[in-house]
Amino acid sequence: MALRMCTKSLRRKLFPVFNSASLLHSHSTSFGFKEVREEEKSQMVGNVFSSVASNYDLMNDVMSAGLHRLWKDRLVSKLNPFPGMRHLDVAGGTGDVAFRILETINSVDHRALQDVLEDNLHEDTQIYVCDINPNMLNVGKKRAQERGLENHQSLVWVEGDAEALSFEDDSMDGYTIAFGIRNVTHIEKVLAEAHRVLKSGGRFLCLELSHVEVPVFKQLYDYYSFSVIPAIGELVAGDRESYQYLVESIRRFPSQDKFASMIADAGFQKVEYENLVGGVVAVHSGWKF
Repeated sequence: MALRMCTKSLRRKLFPVFNSASLLHSHSTSFGFKEVREEEKSQMVGNVFSSVASNYDLMNDVMSAGLHRLWKDRLVSKLNPFPGMRHLDVAGGTGDVAFRILETINSVDHRALQDVLEDNLHEDTQIYVCDINPNMLNVGKKRAQERGLENHQSLVWVEGDAEALSFEDDSMDGYTIAFGIRNVTHIEKVLAEAHRVLKSGGRFLCLELSHVEVPVFKQLYDYYSFSVIPAIGELVAGDRESYQYLVESIRRFPSQDKFASMIADAGFQKVEYENLVGGVVAVHSGWKF
């Protein structure tokens, strides 16, 4: 009962009532629970990730008790990477997903055919890590260096905007975005760009923090999100405000069903999603045919 009352109190404080007209205003968007001008959001989000970049992976471990590693493993297993593929990982600056893809391609299972053709395919493999934030990319490049991958020909680091990609039409076999799409200004533009750059037969995969519907679990999750995570951010990273924004951005993100509809509206087919940990995160999938 005490927990329920605490949760209701938190909702009243943290979930303001939004005017429907303001949400439809063409020049406004959300930054967490705040309404800001569209041209301001990218800079504000950039400031958040510049602030958290150096502690990003550590905080992911602490906040999820290491579960984010398993979630990313699940994402990559659904991708089913193969030698010779051209893959685009968006908002992937620290390299966490890209390293997993490369490791999968280089795994024993993918080395069953040790011939010239296989070697050539490995040489042709290209994994593009695209992120709008140079600080996040610098973290990824440093991690690549620590892994002995700083000069790996298959890893390409690109500073770029998910809403306006620099890649050619029909140029990628796969597209992933993990914990990034909720931070963009226009989700529809990101999805349209993903569809544009994928080849026919290419797959879109998105791993994102999502919505819990089980009542008791939801109350616990809300309490953890709004009371514990910002406090951890302040303790570990010295930055409470950035992690307050991050948990607020999760609540503003569309529900699983709504986001699946947006993916389908962008032109993807066979759209589906898989909830993990009761909907704390979801893996969304769509194919371009």
